[in-house]
Amino acid sequence: MEILLGLMLPFLGTAAGSGCVFLLKDALRPQVQKSLLGFASGVMVAASVWSLLIPAMDMAADMGRWAFVPAAAGFLLGMGFLLLMDRLIPHLHLGCEQAEGPRCQLKKTTMLVLAVTLHNIPEGMAVGVVFSGFLAEDAAITMAGAFALSIGIAIQNFPEGAIISLPLKSEGTGRGRAFLYGALSGIVEPLGAGATILLSALVRPALPYLLAFAAGAMLYVVVEELIPEASQGEHSNLGTVGFAAGFALMMILDVALG
Repeated sequence: MEILLGLMLPFLGTAAGSGCVFLLKDALRPQVQKSLLGFASGVMVAASVWSLLIPAMDMAADMGRWAFVPAAAGFLLGMGFLLLMDRLIPHLHLGCEQAEGPRCQLKKTTMLVLAVTLHNIPEGMAVGVVFSGFLAEDAAITMAGAFALSIGIAIQNFPEGAIISLPLKSEGTGRGRAFLYGALSGIVEPLGAGATILLSALVRPALPYLLAFAAGAMLYVVVEELIPEASQGEHSNLGTVGFAAGFALMMILDVALG
């Protein structure tokens, strides 16, 4: 039951953020969006380091000076996987007019949701692989440490849910549908987490590689999407301040609960 709750927390964070569509009249101000995007970047970078890459290297400690191999290989594979998905799945980033990926006739709202869904895949994998590490008795990951990652991602998913649902409402989508689209963009997280746990159980020696894979995929999202979106428009330091706050929060959660 505890593991199921841990897997569902990120989705609940997205759904709660999407619920802002019933409370707020307009889309978030650009300054607020920049701060929240920076915050999400900070959480994901800290989670990638403390919750994923360092445990991956710790698990491979018996490889001696080659203990970096699973972390480095998994990291590069994760980056490559998201790069491939970026090319294969049509999607539209917030604030952009031109879609990425193959040409298609999908609606703008659908491609906005696909962009957030694509970016949620590595977060779901990260949560799943960390809980897999807890279930593996030889892994140095505690239940509290796994929940720290899940809580951190849920916190940063709250503004993401609002960032997707509020613009949809502003463009004419009904409140109910805007909430549904925002919430559904996060459903991939518990599904991806569950699939990752099953894969880890079947291929236990691959756990360090999977941890680093999730880290690489998450950092791809940060560099490719979140930081550029936080830097759009008039220059400000709001994204940087948000990044610092998110990084510090995730670091505190991981150390205090881990």
